[in-house]
Amino acid sequence: MILPTLEATPGTRRHTRRVIYELAESIRERDQVTYDHCRRVAIYVNRLARFMGWPRAAARELALAGLVHDLGKTWVHNEVLLKPAALSQSEREMIEKHPVTAAQLLWAFDMPDTILDAVLCHHERWDGRGYPKGLSGEAIPLGARLLSVADVFDVITTPRPYKAAMSVEAARERIREGAGTAFDTGVVEAFTQMLDEQPAFLLWAQARAFDEATHDPWAAHDSGE
Repeated sequence: MILPTLEATPGTRRHTRRVIYELAESIRERDQVTYDHCRRVAIYVNRLARFMGWPRAAARELALAGLVHDLGKTWVHNEVLLKPAALSQSEREMIEKHPVTAAQLLWAFDMPDTILDAVLCHHERWDGRGYPKGLSGEAIPLGARLLSVADVFDVITTPRPYKAAMSVEAARERIREGAGTAFDTGVVEAFTQMLDEQPAFLLWAQARAFDEATHDPWAAHDSGE
């Protein structure tokens, strides 16, 4: 993994973007599939936050979290990360450490708490059965609640060698079924409404290479003020 070469003052938005973009590039160098997933999740969560009325700057910061939410998986051995069969208990425990690993790396580069919290908690569940902390309800940071929905939506609508992709309609119902257990009901309501209003929402067939010029994977998909 290549760590960032810092060229901006710590604590500034430019520094935050620079670190996140370079860490995202390190994900791509490690595993293109994980990188493409992170990029789509960044776009989805940015759209969702804007749809829910978040200011542009706050939505983009959450999108930065989306861009590196699976950063910790770059520290998981390939035989586990890329295993096509079901994981053993020990392998699952290894995978479930990835939010903590990512948050530790982001903390080392002085990333904002909003990004740290979203990355650390994106596998928490509304009913408290998630990981790594077992948080429940509104104890889960709001950004993580949005990121969780965007993350799961991309996973189930993207084809993999070991599974077919769900249609948007089937994925919508799966997300709705998780309201109040896996997901925040209010976030689910907003997300499904957004799907209804934006029929061309799905991105997996439109995956693009990392934009070296702008390092901005969601700009073309960002709604206006």
